Amino acid sequence: MAVTHLRGTVVLGDEHEVGEAWVVGDRLTLERPAGVPDAVLDGWVLPGLVDVHCHVGLASDGPVDDATAEAQAVADRDAGVLLIRDAGSPADTAWVHERADLPRLLRAGRHLARPKRYLRRYGRELATVEELPAAVREEAARGDGWVKLVADWIDRDLGPDGDLRPLWPDDVLADAVAAAHAAGARVTAHTFATESLDALLDAGVDCLEHATGATAQQVERIAAAGVPVTATLLQVAQFEAIAAQGEARYPRFAARMRRMHARRHAHVRDLHDAGVRVLVGTDAGGTIGHGRIADEAAEMVAAGIPARDVVAAASWRTRAWLGADGIAEGASADVVVYAADPRRDVRVLAEPAAVVLRGVRVR
Repeated sequence: MAVTHLRGTVVLGDEHEVGEAWVVGDRLTLERPAGVPDAVLDGWVLPGLVDVHCHVGLASDGPVDDATAEAQAVADRDAGVLLIRDAGSPADTAWVHERADLPRLLRAGRHLARPKRYLRRYGRELATVEELPAAVREEAARGDGWVKLVADWIDRDLGPDGDLRPLWPDDVLADAVAAAHAAGARVTAHTFATESLDALLDAGVDCLEHATGATAQQVERIAAAGVPVTATLLQVAQFEAIAAQGEARYPRFAARMRRMHARRHAHVRDLHDAGVRVLVGTDAGGTIGHGRIADEAAEMVAAGIPARDVVAAASWRTRAWLGADGIAEGASADVVVYAADPRRDVRVLAEPAAVVLRGVRVR
């Protein structure tokens, strides 16, 4: 059985590190095994990175074939991402679970939306709002413990007054979240609009994606409820271009998107300062390429979140929140090795020296 010696600084968690660990087969151990190791990896060793908002199986025009989905997953893996929460995909990617060379995948099933109220070919469009609780139960059974709701999107039927509007009545939304919880699943929601957030929090949503419309009062509510927010700053950086594209037909929508774009860094910093758990997610798979976890992390640091907190959110803290192992006795050997400490300089995340997945060095 192959043995790899991990040597240098092995990060187990916040303020908890050791000088060495070993990979024996596909498992980690903190106890020195007998004999001479087959390989030695020196550096700063972190639990595999986590992209908590990623879409394997999705491209800008909808679902992709298995070969393309595989290439997406490999790009993420080679960037050090060894655990992905897939935040909605129109493709059936359950086959990824059978591939030991691809990152671990937690699927959320298909986005749940309304006709003409989300991106074409992305989501499952429900003809009536009353269908939502049943659809949630079905997607919970299809996924890996998560369901993805589209909480708001532009309402084009309003003509020049077209703007972001909630998709679901408050009572239906509450029933849908309750249905997911009864099925043992958690719910995350796409939300740009201020108008959607209070109903989502009232319903007991488990996570928020983007949350760019949150007011100061809503940020306090999010913090008090202990609901994490995925910043997706790479995606929000595109809001100016989205505004320009829609300005002629939907000026109110364009103005709102520009406001959210302008305050994107301040917004994420305010979330962090209020005590909200800010997660690291690239939103790869639509118009954003895969393998960009380092770019997303750098944007979060530029927004004012300390590098130490961003790296923790991209690794051990979010692994624990998702119920996945970090570096611990007997855990799966899923680690990334760096030549320098990314907690001091987040740019280090862009250059992993080695990536080890299930005990095999894949980079």
